[in-house]
Amino acid sequence: MSQPAKKAAAKSVKSGTAAAKSSQGFTDDERAAMKERAKELKAEERANKSRAEGEKVALAAIAAMKEPDRALAKKVHAIVAATAPGLAPKTWYGMPAYAKDEKIVCFFQSAQKFGTRYATLGFTATAKLDDGAMWPVAFALAQLGAAEEARIAALVKKAVG
Repeated sequence: MSQPAKKAAAKSVKSGTAAAKSSQGFTDDERAAMKERAKELKAEERANKSRAEGEKVALAAIAAMKEPDRALAKKVHAIVAATAPGLAPKTWYGMPAYAKDEKIVCFFQSAQKFGTRYATLGFTATAKLDDGAMWPVAFALAQLGAAEEARIAALVKKAVG
């Protein structure tokens, strides 16, 4: 290697090291999120082995929510349980979710946790909601009356096939 090439390589290594030292690494929020995700993965493993454990974790996530999200999540949980008893309750990113063959089909998202105007009922690619070239996979939930409850039940039933 020529002398100028050696100097350039040495400078590159030094600047990379300096850049790494100036970085503070993960923020407190990022570290907390990683710890929460690791905890959730352990709970998910237990939930995959035991439906009761999954139910317990999902209900604990719902209980930890503030109103009105808690009331909405309770209703969604009851609708999903009644409509598709074959779906296994669990959590997904800290939110109640429902899986078939260990793959999430639908989930509830709290408005408060994500700082949004409304809670959301979402469906993943596992859900069989395909309808032509375009279809919705997430629904805003402001309140749940009889009509909304019936629509959720129909969506969940269609999602599981």
